[in-house]
Amino acid sequence: MDIFLQQIVNGLVLGSIYALVALGYTMVYGILGLINFAHGDIVMVAALVALTVVQLLSGSGLPPAVVIAAAMGAAMLVCIVIGVTVERVAYRPLRRAPRLAPLITAIGVSILIQYSAALVWGKQYISLPELLQPTSIAFGGAQFTDLQVYIFLLAAAVMAGLLWFIKSSRIGRAMRATEQNPDIAGLMGVDTNRIIAFTFVLGSAIGAIAGVMVVLYYGLGHYFMGFMLGLKAFTAAVLGGIGNVAGAMLGGLLLGVIESLAAGYIGDLSGGVLGSNYRDIFAFLVLIFVLVLRPSGLMGQRISDRA
Repeated sequence: MDIFLQQIVNGLVLGSIYALVALGYTMVYGILGLINFAHGDIVMVAALVALTVVQLLSGSGLPPAVVIAAAMGAAMLVCIVIGVTVERVAYRPLRRAPRLAPLITAIGVSILIQYSAALVWGKQYISLPELLQPTSIAFGGAQFTDLQVYIFLLAAAVMAGLLWFIKSSRIGRAMRATEQNPDIAGLMGVDTNRIIAFTFVLGSAIGAIAGVMVVLYYGLGHYFMGFMLGLKAFTAAVLGGIGNVAGAMLGGLLLGVIESLAAGYIGDLSGGVLGSNYRDIFAFLVLIFVLVLRPSGLMGQRISDRA
């Protein structure tokens, strides 16, 4: 029972990060029908920018909360600029093109961002300076830290705020109208180009928050870290229902819990042979099962017409 509770806690924290990254995939797909494979690399840039800011401010004597807020603000600003530029330069000219063209472009943009980051930050791992001293908390046989609690609560607040924004705000209604039919939304006075660009802004900003969380959680950054994180977040979006915002949140949390439980229990049964080093396998097994058994995801609609 202690192992179960421990893995549930770990899975919820990890899943909340997956959910935030998955939101970028699902919002862009919902409006454009495009899988933005460069989104994971935008999250990677956020992590490296945050690391750079923390390194610059670590000896300034500022409180850790101020340093983290500055790092998050810088990461969000850089990621928003990258997201809007990618949408304007790479994706907007291909909106009427066959589906294969923007897909290949997204892969190309992903590689471009990866190796641009490698040129700026190098190919070595970058460590987070000693900024926080997490306090250990015991509850019901599980051990976790206050940092994990803060990460989960912040992710939950961001997800709740996004749901409210999409359902209640004027821009959120315009986003839903554009998702339903961009041509009719344009005839009704919605500036679809601006709404699509705002979707990239929103997804990039949320992805930047996730990138900072990854840095704080693992204490490391690398130019290639966005690849696996992006694939897992895409898996979470598919699990919940690609194009469905609430589904992406549910899918991210479920994927984190499934991955942690599988790594914990199967690793224990196998004597450590299939432990945390093989946890990525379980994420992609979930993806295969979902695509075979329920391609539309847990909360998604049929996607055959959007492909």
